[in-house]
Amino acid sequence: MRRGTPVVALVAAAFLLLQIGDSTAAPTASAAMLEKQAPFGMAAGTDHEFFLTHTRVIPIGRASISVPILMYHYIRPAPSIYLDRLGYRLTVSPDDFHAQMDWLSVNGFHPVDFNDLRAYFGGLTPLPSKPLVITLDDGYSDLYTTAYPILKSYRFKAVAYIVTSFVGQPTYVTGEQIVEMDQNGIQIASHTIDHANIGGASLGSATYQLATSKAWLQHLVGHSVVDFAYPSGKFSSSAVYALQATGYDTAVTELPGTVHSRADRYTWTRMRVGGGESLSDFIYSLGPLESWVDVTAVTTHQPS
Repeated sequence: MRRGTPVVALVAAAFLLLQIGDSTAAPTASAAMLEKQAPFGMAAGTDHEFFLTHTRVIPIGRASISVPILMYHYIRPAPSIYLDRLGYRLTVSPDDFHAQMDWLSVNGFHPVDFNDLRAYFGGLTPLPSKPLVITLDDGYSDLYTTAYPILKSYRFKAVAYIVTSFVGQPTYVTGEQIVEMDQNGIQIASHTIDHANIGGASLGSATYQLATSKAWLQHLVGHSVVDFAYPSGKFSSSAVYALQATGYDTAVTELPGTVHSRADRYTWTRMRVGGGESLSDFIYSLGPLESWVDVTAVTTHQPS
């Protein structure tokens, strides 16, 4: 892949773009995409500094891309595998979760949310290199007390699927906590009213579950909620129809896989992160990396 060649600052200032990897257009980079920014000179007779900004992005236009969607439930000390096998499987310890987030940060991964994927598949903005989506199901209290502070410390986005009738009950998040998280990088999404199996429900029942939970969450956070997770991963063609009819835009399953497209957005796959999983197993579950392009551009700054 070609690299930009350093030039005299005065000449370089005439160009907004020096090089765009193997792409043909210069996508706008978000802060998460910035890999390196270095000053390389000042224009003669001015106090403007010039910077070379190196960015890695997944360019717009790919019909399908590899973006792992990670599935978590509890982030808490693990129960006994002998006394509570299911609880153990659904639990990632705080230390393991912290180690996983730290590995992602150190190795240049960029957590995104479903708004970012919508913008990408809609042809509006590229994605940063090494994108992934972190999802947490059910809305347990440790979402707020444990996962949220760790995610916030890394400035990571995530998606929380909320069972609305559980909100405010013992061991679950409160409405106030949901609003705070929504305002600080955690995208709020629906998981039905009471964790109902909409894959096996009648169309009328599924529609009620979807519409009611959606309206409740939208009233709470003050904006649209259009993303959904099937409880226990169970779905059907009738459930997909109900999702479309009630205004949802995406839905995730519990089927494994990392490749997604706009066309299959109501049956997106996820990778379960389970209790006792080693860091090497976690890394392996991320699957193949989507190829990116290197973008080098010139930006200017006038010191204050």
